[in-house]
Amino acid sequence: MIVEIKEVISKSELKKFIRFPYSLYKKHPYWVPALDMDEKNSLSKSKNPAFEFCDAKYWLAYRDGQIVGRIAGIINKRANECWKENRVRFGWFDFIDDKEVAEALLSTVEGWGKGFGCNEIHGPLGFTDMDREGMLVEGFNELGTYATLYNHEYYPRILEQIGYGKDADWLQFEYEVPKSEPEKLAKMAGLIAKRYNVHSLKATSTKQLLKYAHQIFEVLNQSFMPLYGFAPLSEKQIDLFTKQYIGYVKPEFVTVVLNDKDEVVAFGITMPSLSKGVQKAKGRIFPFGWWHILKAIKNNDLVDMYLIAIRPDMQNKGLNAIIFDELMSNYIKKGVKKTIQNPVLEVNIKNQLIWQDYNPRQHIRRRCYIKKIA
Repeated sequence: MIVEIKEVISKSELKKFIRFPYSLYKKHPYWVPALDMDEKNSLSKSKNPAFEFCDAKYWLAYRDGQIVGRIAGIINKRANECWKENRVRFGWFDFIDDKEVAEALLSTVEGWGKGFGCNEIHGPLGFTDMDREGMLVEGFNELGTYATLYNHEYYPRILEQIGYGKDADWLQFEYEVPKSEPEKLAKMAGLIAKRYNVHSLKATSTKQLLKYAHQIFEVLNQSFMPLYGFAPLSEKQIDLFTKQYIGYVKPEFVTVVLNDKDEVVAFGITMPSLSKGVQKAKGRIFPFGWWHILKAIKNNDLVDMYLIAIRPDMQNKGLNAIIFDELMSNYIKKGVKKTIQNPVLEVNIKNQLIWQDYNPRQHIRRRCYIKKIA
């Protein structure tokens, strides 16, 4: 039967676009949905500051009147300028096990990108690195973190059949939290702090963290600049992410390293895993979803490591020891048994070596695919 592609224009169509994965992954034990509220904010031109430098369109695929797939096309002009590329991104990509459906959706984005002069298409990516990215290619029987994508095993197989190849891979690792704080780590953290005249912020409230929120994102912009596809966050984006995320983190799961000028030179932001809570909430805060999410935040022995960054001029000086010393100490006090790192580029060996003393288990691999469309 014919696959029909329709652009998402109305609010009701956007709602269908957001909710489509719920039919595709119904009762799936490893799929972690995004919150509908976050999805709507990301996809709405009036609410997402990324539209200052991005163009985007969304489409749904229909067969015999039923939705069988979805896709977003995004052109991040800032990223293209930074990387001297002319690429269109695809994201929010989901489809039934049917090559014809996937090809129709991707062809639509390819054609749209050509209209802007793009010569390559890559993804899955979002508007920025703060969005979910990377197609799952290993680890289909592993529970993902809230900040990452999940997809069926047939996704990469079909993509490769229609001419898409690997451009970059991200790995995820699971680490064990020791029963007692390693003396070696504590000693090293003390020596590094003294040598470079830095100290960790002993925050006891989110209000104290909010004071440094803007500096945290400035460090992120500086340190993430060399990473695949990254483009600096704008002032409005920083304000939005501060409002969305910093105010909700638990201070004991965050480390901020300051110098003698009260400047942020490094940070680590982690949170109790939201995966099972969001699964039970089915992507909705109301009427009762908030309860499942709050329960996950308050009582959890699994922690997700969201963002860790060190200002470029302070890298390779051992500041990671200060970050992990404080985090591990608090994890032990809170009864945390394991942590899961958010995706790290396969080529970022330095980052991976940091964790070699914590029994790392590389359990998930994600891939950004690319194809020439000129």
